[in-house]
Amino acid sequence: MKQTVSVLGAGFSGLAAAASLAREGLDVQVIERHDQAGGRARQFTHDGFVFDMGPSWYWMPDVFEAYFQNFGKTTSELYDLKRLDPSYQVFFKDGDVVQVPASGEAQRELFEKLEPGSGPALDRFLADSRYKYETGMQEFVYKPSHSVFEFADLRILRAMFRLQMFSSLSKEVRRLFKHPKLIQILEFPVLFLGAKPEKTPALYSMMNHADLTLGTWYPMGGMHQIVKSMEDIAREQGVRFQLNEDVQGFAFEGNRIAGVKTNATVYTTDAVVNTMDYHHLDQQLLPKPFQEYSADYWDKRVMAPSSLLYYIGVDKKLTGLTHHNLFFDADFGAHAAEIYDHPAWPEDPLFYVCCPSVTDSSVAPAGMENLFILIPVAPGLEDHQVIHDAYYDLVMDRLEKRTGQDIRKHVIYKRSYAHRDFQKDYHAFKGNAYGLANTLFQTAFLKPKMKSRKVENLWHAGQLTVPGPGVPPSLISGQVAAQEVIRDQKRKA
Repeated sequence: MKQTVSVLGAGFSGLAAAASLAREGLDVQVIERHDQAGGRARQFTHDGFVFDMGPSWYWMPDVFEAYFQNFGKTTSELYDLKRLDPSYQVFFKDGDVVQVPASGEAQRELFEKLEPGSGPALDRFLADSRYKYETGMQEFVYKPSHSVFEFADLRILRAMFRLQMFSSLSKEVRRLFKHPKLIQILEFPVLFLGAKPEKTPALYSMMNHADLTLGTWYPMGGMHQIVKSMEDIAREQGVRFQLNEDVQGFAFEGNRIAGVKTNATVYTTDAVVNTMDYHHLDQQLLPKPFQEYSADYWDKRVMAPSSLLYYIGVDKKLTGLTHHNLFFDADFGAHAAEIYDHPAWPEDPLFYVCCPSVTDSSVAPAGMENLFILIPVAPGLEDHQVIHDAYYDLVMDRLEKRTGQDIRKHVIYKRSYAHRDFQKDYHAFKGNAYGLANTLFQTAFLKPKMKSRKVENLWHAGQLTVPGPGVPPSLISGQVAAQEVIRDQKRKA
């Protein structure tokens, strides 16, 4: 008989794990508490507006392409992918607005304009970031990171020094560039990795390769198109989906999970891949003898930020906005300190505005605009509607001032979303939005383990284990977890 694997959660990591397991002939069921797949990448509609609920940046297109090729597909067959140009624009404190172009030549011209002589430095920086990206993806990212011995290869050890694991991104950027705007542009891609640039390993300048070289893309119809394609492929492989079912516990036989208990039934199973919140399953759903970590361990983890989000429908077309807009017109250092050093609601935050209707007319009614606004904030903060309303006014004041137009009185739909919602919808530890921070001491084998050491047939995938936060890492995490389950099945066969 086929071995049955239960995948808990239908986000990117869950969908990737499920399809990868089913392709190898295993009987796979996905148990998902919501009425649709996608996890944080769910989608909702309101009177002709189509809102992606979470991820809005399509970076690292090679990861998606490689995943779909495993099933004989290409992204071009599955959805219409557009490269954005400009990739995004940045509003700075002095009133300047800088658009970051897609082409390398135009990027070099931008750097030279802001800091004469910085063109060759950009070439060196991007060549180095490309090496880190390609080496990191080849040698580090697609590994389960069970222990340090996975990396005890002379070739990998040599690479680690060139990868600058023990130097900071901030130091590396400032070694080559002096202009504060260029520094902010180059440090921006790690903003949501969970630490300030001075505490983020320089390894993660690999994200500048993802940003400036590989480019910023958009799947027409929204980021949920990726979810739909992954779900379709999973179903083609024979995966069964149990939607609207919340996992509430397990039935054990010795140190093995024999059944997954939901609000509706008990599913017998031979193995479990958990892509729900790792902390929730470990601390709330497993009996104490089977918990992987202590409450103290979890409290000491450094979390990536949470977010205060707004989904907004506007009854007119707006000017001055591109698809992606970064409002760095406040003190970057002060806001970062309010996220990482002394967690508090920020006094004068940076924020991000996505306006997908600039690119895609299908996500808003004709003549209208779809806005997604995000303020990165510390996890674990008290969250209530009065706070949401205050920050909405703050953001709208700055957005109207910086773009020179009335927006607020044209808002015909508004929904906010923050810590309480992340906790309610995803059991998110401390209401985090992005998972575990990618600090030096939370990298690779120093992250919570993918394979349970106490439950024989339990694996974890997603943003609280390897390789880390973000859509492509989550997709990779699901594939790696599936490989480990398959390897275990073959060993026992």
